[in-house]
Amino acid sequence: MEGDSAGGSAKTARDRSYQAILPIRGKILNVEKASIDKVLANAEIKTMINSFGCGFSEGYGNDFDIAKLRYDKIIIMADADVDGAHICTLLLTLFYRFMPELIYEGHVYIAMPPLYKAIPSRGKEEYLYDDAALERYRRKHKTPFTLQRYKGLGEMDAAQLWETTLNPETRTLKSVEIEDARLANDVTEMLMGSDVPPRKAFIYEHAQEALLDV
Repeated sequence: MEGDSAGGSAKTARDRSYQAILPIRGKILNVEKASIDKVLANAEIKTMINSFGCGFSEGYGNDFDIAKLRYDKIIIMADADVDGAHICTLLLTLFYRFMPELIYEGHVYIAMPPLYKAIPSRGKEEYLYDDAALERYRRKHKTPFTLQRYKGLGEMDAAQLWETTLNPETRTLKSVEIEDARLANDVTEMLMGSDVPPRKAFIYEHAQEALLDV
C-alpha cells in the first residue's frame, strides 16, 4: 500500500483476522534497470518477499514456491493519480520479473479507490470512481450537491477506506492477468528498461490515448 498516512488508516480499518497492510514509502526500485544483487538488497523488496513467504522467481535461484504463499490475494492500493499509476507499474514489474506465478495463478489485484464523493443536499451520498462517473452523476442529479475530491488514499479516514477499498462486500478490485506472456515481456522491457528510443516511439504512438491528470 502506498504511503504511511494511508497505511495507518488502513491498519485501523482492516479486518485483522484476515487482512494485512504493508505500507510502501514512495516508489520502489525499478527492477527492469537494476542488477539482481541490487534488487535483493532493496529494503522494500526484501520486506515484500519475506511477507509473501514464497521466495522469488526460479530464474533467480530456484527459490520460489507458490504453495508457501501466505495470502490468497495480494492487492495493490495506490492513489488514483499519475504517481499512483507509476507505483503500481513498478510493483507489477517486480511481480512479473521475480514472482510471475503470483500473476499467472490469479493472486494479484489492483484496488480501485474512488476519486470523488458526492454529497447531495437531499438523499444518499455516493462514491464516484472516475470522471465519467462524475459526469453521469451530474446529468442524473439536478439538485445541488457538494463534491469531495480525494487526492490520495491518505485523505480518507478509516471508515471511508473500509467502505470503499477494504470491505469485500463493497470494494472494487481489478484482477491482474497475463494472456500473452511474450507480449507482456516485450512491453515491460520497453517501458521499464534502459533503452530509450523504443519507449519514446511508443509514447509518441499512444500519446492520444493517455489521460492527463492535473
